[in-house]
Amino acid sequence: MIEDCIFCKIVKGEAPSSIVYEDERIIAFKNIKPVVPVHILIIPKEHIPSVDHLENKDGELLGGLFLAAQKIAKEQGVAERGYRLVFNVGRDAGQTVDHLHLHLLGGTKLPFA
Repeated sequence: MIEDCIFCKIVKGEAPSSIVYEDERIIAFKNIKPVVPVHILIIPKEHIPSVDHLENKDGELLGGLFLAAQKIAKEQGVAERGYRLVFNVGRDAGQTVDHLHLHLLGGTKLPFA
């Protein structure tokens, strides 16, 4: 955990969030600035700054993020019509929090980007 990381504070229960999923290694919550009707952030509880910091040992964790996304998409009612999963890596790609996070986007027709 990193003391000044907002996502680490959410994991520790020190910052407010609307949690939609949690297991022993992963937590997911609603984005406070959603860009579409369903905008969920899925993060590992362990602090990993970005995709660029993943190691071979993180393969199972990464798979867990995708399986959590699948479950959340069903629970949020977007699985049938479709949803998008996005990792932003670095500032130029739009990463604003240095803690690995997977965006689950849905609830509307998304333009191809």
